[in-house]
Amino acid sequence: MSSPAEPHAASTALHRQPISAELRQWIVEQARAGIAPDAVLHAMEAAGWAEDVALHAMETTLADHLSGTMRESDGPIEGKAADDLPPALLVPDPFGIEQALYLDAGDRRVPVLAALHKPRIVVFGNFLSDAECEALIAAARPRLARSLTVAVDTGGEELNADRTSEGMFFERGANALIGQIEARIATLLKWPVENGEGLQVLRYPPRAEYKPHYDYFDPQQAGTPVVLKRGGQRVATLIIYLNEPEQGGGTVFPDVHFEVGPKRGNAVFFSYDRPHPSTQSLHGGAPVVRGEKWIATKWLRERRFD
Repeated sequence: MSSPAEPHAASTALHRQPISAELRQWIVEQARAGIAPDAVLHAMEAAGWAEDVALHAMETTLADHLSGTMRESDGPIEGKAADDLPPALLVPDPFGIEQALYLDAGDRRVPVLAALHKPRIVVFGNFLSDAECEALIAAARPRLARSLTVAVDTGGEELNADRTSEGMFFERGANALIGQIEARIATLLKWPVENGEGLQVLRYPPRAEYKPHYDYFDPQQAGTPVVLKRGGQRVATLIIYLNEPEQGGGTVFPDVHFEVGPKRGNAVFFSYDRPHPSTQSLHGGAPVVRGEKWIATKWLRERRFD
């Protein structure tokens, strides 16, 4: 049995022992190895984790990442994967020990405006300032081109009639503003900067939309293995609203009848722990009725994206 990652050296209070992606991955590895829960808990306490933090980490990790992969009769650890479901993946989680009204984003506190557990959808307020939104639009505007989607047959890119926006990508760390936003995302979502794709900025003119779709890469498509070579699967999405159209343009989640209004500076996060419709992560950009909509999208991968 390996040892868990230790909590931050000077940290004993609950709110100072964040449950990192590394700890969650370790817990999953112990479960897959058949280690008894009591032994896992004891190892965490020996490494310096508070008992209630360790219990919470075990409960939420196993619930989030092993749900759907075992039958109740199999017990809490040694379950068998359902035939029609891919294995669950580790995903970003903006919450630590408990749900909170405000979350730390490094250089600011971000209010939580709404949250769903299944699917995991979280709406954040004041993620970007008005000045940051304007600066991002100004930097992106000269480089806009018709948006493309991943070509499922080849792993390349192609035009898609379902997506009628214009867009462009910034490379990671392209400038000071991009670096600041990426650091804020990494802190808020507890996910490494290097596991993120470049920030994409999109403009939706009147009548433009993006019909409901999934952001993960379909394992059944021929081009998926090519795409997965760069960082593995997508596991989460953050959409940031850079302006406010006069009417329309919300982000819709048809499976759960949920819509997020495009309020400038706000953002919506959602994760999907396996490339399968059971995640209920189907979403789309509703048509812009009047005005135009600008958003920035960040896709997060399993591993480092190069």
